[in-house]
Amino acid sequence: MRVRLPASATRGGRSAASARPRGRRALPAAVALALLTPVYACRPDLGPPGAPTPWPPAAARQWRWQWQLTGPLDTTVEADVFLLDPVRVSTAETGELRRRDRRLICHVPVGTYAGTDPDASRYPAAVRGAAAGRPGSRWVDVRRWELLRPVLADRFRLCRGKGFGAVALVDADGYAHRSGFPLDFDDQLAFNRRSAGLARTLGLSPGLVGDVAQVAALAPDFDFAVDEECVRLRRCARLLPFADAAKPVFQVEYVGDPARFCVTTVGYGFASIRKNRALDAWRAPCPTPPGTGPGGVGPVPGAPG
Repeated sequence: MRVRLPASATRGGRSAASARPRGRRALPAAVALALLTPVYACRPDLGPPGAPTPWPPAAARQWRWQWQLTGPLDTTVEADVFLLDPVRVSTAETGELRRRDRRLICHVPVGTYAGTDPDASRYPAAVRGAAAGRPGSRWVDVRRWELLRPVLADRFRLCRGKGFGAVALVDADGYAHRSGFPLDFDDQLAFNRRSAGLARTLGLSPGLVGDVAQVAALAPDFDFAVDEECVRLRRCARLLPFADAAKPVFQVEYVGDPARFCVTTVGYGFASIRKNRALDAWRAPCPTPPGTGPGGVGPVPGAPG
């Protein structure tokens, strides 16, 4: 199976397809991907999204998903699941997706805040830590649950108010960074569990973004996982506690040929896509596993540079 990129998907005047290694080394991955891709089958009834969003175990390996945080929202993407920023997206856009039975996951930083966030002033000085990854963002002291809970509850309520049925907990690994606080493994574990429980009390299905080191401990507390670059970082097997429990793993790679990395991610049972790091509308999905429906990596519009 070959990924076909248009002329706009170029780097230095050469298409991404033409830049791929040629010859026999590319054959095994291409053949394996073709074998993973069914010619035709019927997708099961995924059921209505609802709130909190249900994730039928029988469909754990079959989701088609999209993660978009920048640029005009493309509601026409052929995906069952959309992971979106609740501040940027409008109720009209979420309403359109819900009318088409799309599942909506709300992208919520729980371990950081940014100065540009609408609720930034609600974070007291006592919880403000060192600079984090997002521009203008800072880690928070996750040990201060009594101070963070009201802020997070309102972030989750915004998700519910805009029609989301699930929430992805972002920046849930401050203990593994220089957060400005002496956080340890157990501090983070307690905070993540409390955040997941809070989401449930507000009618939202909780999902874990990253924090791979704690997946084995947290998989029972979360309904799905979102991972970045497990193939490049050689850590896909660490997400198996979700996949083995028939819980979705929504996975993204930012570099590499889908015809190669999809062999790994589809084999693990993940719903995998290639994206730009900017997380705009462009995506190149991996095929769904055999027996789940029409699949394959087809023509890819607007490929990354």
